[in-house]
Amino acid sequence: MIKLIGISGSLRRGSFNAALLRAAVEQMPEGAELTVGTIRGIPLYDGDQEAAEGIPEPVAALKEAIAAADGLLLVTPEYNNSIPGVLKNAIDWLSRPPADIGRIFGGKPVALMGASPGGFGTILAQNAWLPVVRTLGLELWSEGRLLVSRAQVVFGEDGTLSDPKITEQLRTFLHGLVAFARSSRRGVSA
Repeated sequence: MIKLIGISGSLRRGSFNAALLRAAVEQMPEGAELTVGTIRGIPLYDGDQEAAEGIPEPVAALKEAIAAADGLLLVTPEYNNSIPGVLKNAIDWLSRPPADIGRIFGGKPVALMGASPGGFGTILAQNAWLPVVRTLGLELWSEGRLLVSRAQVVFGEDGTLSDPKITEQLRTFLHGLVAFARSSRRGVSA
């Protein structure tokens, strides 16, 4: 069984990206599961707080969930043509202390997807994540890209994915990511 963890980079209740992540859970291929992680409750990174109190509990829990997973799915909004601050802040916390980076992220398969009300999906945010992904030593699955544009017409009022074309694109994307995670896992054990 391939186990992935997905994280939405939005805290908003009606987030299109959280809805896309929920849809991904439903579209996972057989032999794989996707757990939804959360960045809710992670404070702004503060080195003084880290020195005085250590790693906050929500960060520690998410770190262990990522470390235990076979792959990571970052579902990123695009704010001001770049990375959403709350998700970058969470990643900054997750990379603390630096000695943990290899255990949490090193060689772990990762994919990026996102939804936006605009016409270009989240292409600029996904591109902005590339240096972060490289720095953390993640293995980017770059054979597929899922950029959901005009998200307000792709999701129903109840937040469910209602566009059959996007549903099929999501299904194809997830099959590719799972195959990549499976081949990466075999490569580690070989």
